[in-house]
Amino acid sequence: MKRAKKILNDPREVVSELLDGLLAAEGNMLKRVGDYQAVARTSIPDGKVAVLIGGGSGHEPMFPGFVGENLADGAACGNVFAAPDPETILAATRAVDRGNGVLYLYGNYAGDNMNFDMAAELAEEEGIQVRTVRVTDDIATPQIAERRGIAGDVCVIKIAGAASSQAGMTLDRLHDVTAKARDNTRSLAVAVSAGSTPESGEPTFEIGDDEIEIGMGAHGEPGVSREKMQRSEELVTKMTGRLIDDLPFTRGDKVVVIVNNLGSTTMMELLIANRSLHKRLADSGIDVHDTLVGSFITTQEMAGFSVTLMKLDEELQRYHDMACRSFALTSGGHA
Repeated sequence: MKRAKKILNDPREVVSELLDGLLAAEGNMLKRVGDYQAVARTSIPDGKVAVLIGGGSGHEPMFPGFVGENLADGAACGNVFAAPDPETILAATRAVDRGNGVLYLYGNYAGDNMNFDMAAELAEEEGIQVRTVRVTDDIATPQIAERRGIAGDVCVIKIAGAASSQAGMTLDRLHDVTAKARDNTRSLAVAVSAGSTPESGEPTFEIGDDEIEIGMGAHGEPGVSREKMQRSEELVTKMTGRLIDDLPFTRGDKVVVIVNNLGSTTMMELLIANRSLHKRLADSGIDVHDTLVGSFITTQEMAGFSVTLMKLDEELQRYHDMACRSFALTSGGHA
């Protein structure tokens, strides 16, 4: 397959340079954490329970793009498609801690699990209390404990960030609210072409011109099936049915919807998919409370999209509806 062409400087410096570019875009809202591949909010209230997110780079704007007001307080960033190391996570933990503990929030991948767990142990030795929520929204894997975190990260980060800003919030309570958001969130992705790493330019997988992968992972991991190309409505109806059946979502439920671009899919395609998604949900008696369409967690130039549903209760809706501000997500509040 063809190598990808990217307009870069040194492929070995992409993470540091993208973070510098993010800081240039965000003015006084963000700061670099020392010499580490990590960023933090410049203003975190004293006594706040902090939210630290993180994972591999190459998925921009996830993760550093979701650091901001009523979202995450910091992000630890690994190299492209690689987990951040424990030293980077620990440095970011110190940077965001305000004395009431830090919630670690990240996708369920082996490298992230290992390194964040190591950092949590080191932080506890320094007297910083840590709790962890791993996002497991990707229904392509049958066993929930083994599921990956994909675009559902967005829903869960928004809930955690809003809840953490509330007066009197404790680390244990924040953990429970965030875990509830995680447990109410389901996603499924499809892809028709691969992304690549900046250093090699080589595609992360191969797929035929007439094929589509159902259940594709964020790094090109295999999905649940490889099928022939099909009309958008047929594909989205099939995806939505799988999502509804998995939780399961039922008639009368209220949901947040995300249609996420995996990298190079056009807005035209995303909106056409969103049309079919809303029709399928309406036919199932499921009420769409809010819809996000765009690029939130990508895989370089991978072509495809994911669909996410988060079931709301009164508490989750209240936190979701709070205003937020970051590079990747800004909302004045949901009416």
